[in-house]
Amino acid sequence: MILDKIKKTNDIHNLNLEEKKLLASEIREYLIDITSKNGGHLASNLGVVELTIALESVFDLNHDKIIWDVGHQSYVHKILNGRKEELKGIRIFGGISGFPNTSESKTDCFNTGHSSTSISAAMGIAKARDLQHEKFQVIAVIGDGALTGGMAFEALNHVGSEKTKMIIILNDNEMSISKNISGINNLLTNLRSKRKYRNTNKLWKKIIGHIPFVGKHIVKFISQIKDTIKKVIVPGMYFEEIGIKYLGPIDGHDILKLEQIFEEVKTFEEPVVIHVITKKGKGYSFAEENPSKFHGIAKFNPETGELLEPSKKTYSSVFGEYLIKLASRNQKIVAITAAMKDGVGLSNFARLYPKRFFDAGIAEQHALTLAAGLAKGEMIPFISIYSSFYQRGYDQIIHDICLQNLHVIMCIDRAGLVGADGKTHQGLYDMAFLKLIPNMVIMAPKDFKELEMMMAYAVDLKCPVAIRYPRGGENYNFIHHEKIEKFKSEVIKTGNDLTIISIGNMVGKAIKIANILEEKNIFCDVINIRFLKPIDEKTLLNSFNKTKNIVIIEDGTIIGGLITSIKELIVDNELRINYFKGYAYPDQFIEHGSIKDLEKKYQLDDETILSDIYKYFEKR
Repeated sequence: MILDKIKKTNDIHNLNLEEKKLLASEIREYLIDITSKNGGHLASNLGVVELTIALESVFDLNHDKIIWDVGHQSYVHKILNGRKEELKGIRIFGGISGFPNTSESKTDCFNTGHSSTSISAAMGIAKARDLQHEKFQVIAVIGDGALTGGMAFEALNHVGSEKTKMIIILNDNEMSISKNISGINNLLTNLRSKRKYRNTNKLWKKIIGHIPFVGKHIVKFISQIKDTIKKVIVPGMYFEEIGIKYLGPIDGHDILKLEQIFEEVKTFEEPVVIHVITKKGKGYSFAEENPSKFHGIAKFNPETGELLEPSKKTYSSVFGEYLIKLASRNQKIVAITAAMKDGVGLSNFARLYPKRFFDAGIAEQHALTLAAGLAKGEMIPFISIYSSFYQRGYDQIIHDICLQNLHVIMCIDRAGLVGADGKTHQGLYDMAFLKLIPNMVIMAPKDFKELEMMMAYAVDLKCPVAIRYPRGGENYNFIHHEKIEKFKSEVIKTGNDLTIISIGNMVGKAIKIANILEEKNIFCDVINIRFLKPIDEKTLLNSFNKTKNIVIIEDGTIIGGLITSIKELIVDNELRINYFKGYAYPDQFIEHGSIKDLEKKYQLDDETILSDIYKYFEKR
């Protein structure tokens, strides 16, 4: 196998074109095999096989820098840089990351995971190179979807104005950007990418420009005509207008053509965008036909493309289904997301209420201020975004929503641990950063039914509301559900020995622990806090004064969340507590792995919590 020859960075430089074509086929088979066992981002990686091979054939990754936007399409890059065997453990606890990770290899020159950052990072690296008089190439690879993010346009404007020498690969998988519009583009690209053309272009301008009286006017007139023609036939005129040379579209699966273009642009002393057309899921029919399904997929049967475990009801699907019910009864309800219609459960809402559904693209800041505007116009916006992506719109939450006390209902999907996607996607910080904001109400449901109850309750609150819920399904079968009362917690069990306080997805864990403790004659108050902000001080203080022993369990960070709120409550009321223990994730970035493995490592598993409680009561 050709793949066996790739053991380290730049080994691909030793292959001829035919071997590279065979390598592309072998890599696709390998990717399908690995992701069918581990899950992962398959379609995007299948689409960039030839592109990655061509890039790493032309550039020297011992010196040159490639920044992969989002980074979920970097599996091929990892294989070509000596991590073929490590890929077998990708996204598994203790294995390599599904995204670029600087701690894995120097060829991963910048950590990525969120969208639209690559051009900014690449420009920074290129500027550092120039200031230190170094010589290497800097390449940003960004997809057409990521280019919808405002940060990408901010970076492009800066690159164009500074004329920073760098290469931007626009990987267009035929989802967003304009299609190839005839052979004229290829002709122009071939001409404009040649040094002979560039030198001749400069020469004729110089000669004509020196003609007395009329020369400069002729050059200006010809340039205006040329620009007008280009605006009609070249889809990259936006880039040209802001000062970045545009080449393309190029067939992203033609290794030879890609290598020729990359060799040419290495000589450019100005920024250039190379528009590459690829097919998401290329080479695997199931992924080609359904790229959304195979964008991020769980374990599946490679022969049939079907999931090994059937899809179950999730918080996302319950949110989407119940929002349809609410919208059928209230014409003012609208739904917003940021390029995550399927992921957050809004596909059916979009189909049933197309005029009341808004997909802002990868533009969380815009999405949140759009929600603020809708609320100002007396609509009731439900905006659903993943927890880790809300971080991108923090100023908009503060300035545009909460400062004006607008009735925006922010649904925080993937709150808490997300597992295999790791550090860049763990939803651990939303409680801490939202709790600081005035006018904000923060809720978290213990199960599906309570999510529906909170959504209905939020419609009538008339202020900024956040409802956070985890990835996946329920972890406990609750039978009883008390009606939600204004800023009141729910006391699920009562006892005199210990108060266990938990929030959202961790309430099920608290109940399991309390039930086991009862067998040891340790009886607990179990409080489902429901509202992180404002917190139900009265119920908590009554319980604390009774038991004097407190355990808190939350799926956030140890700093700033529920534990911090309880500590503040105890200090403010000068309570004397005998035993206090909080379980949350430490002040560090949490790696990838299964929820079970991560809970065990960070001591949020049932066994660790029970062991700690037993030790305390044995000493009493």
